[in-house]
Amino acid sequence: MMKQIDYNGMDTRIEPTSRFSRRFIYITMGTVIAFMGLLWLVFRDTSSSMNVNKNNITIATVKKGEFNDYIRVVGQVIPDHIIYLDAIEGGRVEERLIEEGAHVKAGDVIIRLSNPLLNIGILQSEANLAYQENELRNTRLYMEQEHLRLKQERIALHKDLVQKKRRFEQYSHLYKKHLVSREDHLQAQEEYSSASEQLKVLDERIEQDVQLRDNQLQSLNENIQNIKKSLWLVRERLENLKIKAPVDGQVGNIEAQVGQSISQGERIGQIITPELKVEASIDEHYVERIHPGLSASFEREGQTYNMKMTKVYPEVQNGQFRTDLHFISNRPANIRSGQTYHLDLQLGDPVQAVLIPRGSFYQSSGGEYVYVVDEKESTAHRRRVSLGRQNPLHYEVLEGLHPGEKIIISGYDLFGKNERLNLQ
Repeated sequence: MMKQIDYNGMDTRIEPTSRFSRRFIYITMGTVIAFMGLLWLVFRDTSSSMNVNKNNITIATVKKGEFNDYIRVVGQVIPDHIIYLDAIEGGRVEERLIEEGAHVKAGDVIIRLSNPLLNIGILQSEANLAYQENELRNTRLYMEQEHLRLKQERIALHKDLVQKKRRFEQYSHLYKKHLVSREDHLQAQEEYSSASEQLKVLDERIEQDVQLRDNQLQSLNENIQNIKKSLWLVRERLENLKIKAPVDGQVGNIEAQVGQSISQGERIGQIITPELKVEASIDEHYVERIHPGLSASFEREGQTYNMKMTKVYPEVQNGQFRTDLHFISNRPANIRSGQTYHLDLQLGDPVQAVLIPRGSFYQSSGGEYVYVVDEKESTAHRRRVSLGRQNPLHYEVLEGLHPGEKIIISGYDLFGKNERLNLQ
């Protein structure tokens, strides 16, 4: 601080002066404040946010590993074949020899029916057969007698021919010596010629008789054979009154009761074959990827059982379609029809991929975005992702995430459209 000397003999205090004026300072401070405000407006976090209790969410780590392309389906054990028992012949139920649930062999009689009309038909066929056989015997006897008579007649004619031939030859010799008249010679010649012609006619008659006899006997034999076939068919119908097991298996439901009248063709029961299969219903979303030959497996009591898809039904009902699977080798010892198994159906070969665990977040986001958690697990930011295939355990990540990152896999319903979550 400097003092100014007053030459009039007295000191006067001079106020210190500033390098910058007050107005300049105010303007500068205002400019700085305005500039800082502009920077805050430009670089501030404009994303919406909300506070979330960390204990109410589930955080999982993105990993890279083997992705098994399979789905889990529910299958029910059913018989491979069900053989239905229909009444070939109508009748009255006389006896139930085997009850439901019993194991039978092919040919075992299960139900016995009765039908009096069939018995009458058998008696009529047997009587007709006996009559036709008697007619055949009579016809054969008559033909044999006629054949013997013709043979005897031919013997006589042949004897007469021989005699007349010998006489004609004698007369011819005597006629040359003029010992007999010409008339006697001509008469002997005519008798010989007549006997020869009669023998030829008889031979033709015998030949025709043989042909006629053979034809008649053949016709009678055919009639008898037809009657026997008819009798056999009627007896077979009588045998059809015994309802038998067509194959080995287990007797299913039997609808026929003793005393009940059963119509021809009526269904009265079923045979369940020992072979079993698993019928699984699959969501129509996979209809283009399902085909016969796919492998499946399930675990039971610590053992894995392998199956193969053998049939895909074309109909889609209520958003699902049916498939059949058969056991490749062994099957559970205590397996029963009607049991339910959860099968892992393999859709493709395993591949290396970026994986995230399945979670309820997918229902909210549709797999289009996830909330990625920072390393300190203090905040989570919404990020768009692209997910591919899925199995019961994982989703396949196509883009948007890297191994080691953490995401929230629990439901997003309460998060709304907030871009940032403050984890507390």
